[in-house]
Amino acid sequence: MTAQGAPRRKKVLLVDDSDTVLLLQRMLLAELGHDAIVARDGLEALARAEQERPDLVFLDVLMPHLDGLETCRLLRDREPTRRTPIILCSARAEARSVRACFNSGCNDFVAKPFDGAALVALLRRYLD
Repeated sequence: MTAQGAPRRKKVLLVDDSDTVLLLQRMLLAELGHDAIVARDGLEALARAEQERPDLVFLDVLMPHLDGLETCRLLRDREPTRRTPIILCSARAEARSVRACFNSGCNDFVAKPFDGAALVALLRRYLD
């Protein structure tokens, strides 16, 4: 809560190399009353997480420079983000790929393309 009694806007770090996905995620977060921080790859995500201290990280798996699995591991190894909820997302949703996501340290997984209602429910679970 803020001093005026209104709930504090949560910060979500959105990490994806797709402009379309980032636009959709930003619109959804705005509708839910939260702020978006954007990174386009894992290296940028690590720097933004250090600076911004997000309340949640929404991380794509397949990205240039540093993929989502390794980015998740590195976020878990750092004190500021050790306990920050991380949701990994990928178009590859077969059991082996999902297992690799959880093994990297994420809290949850969502498959692309996103189901809007399911995504809203997932975000509310971690942000409300």
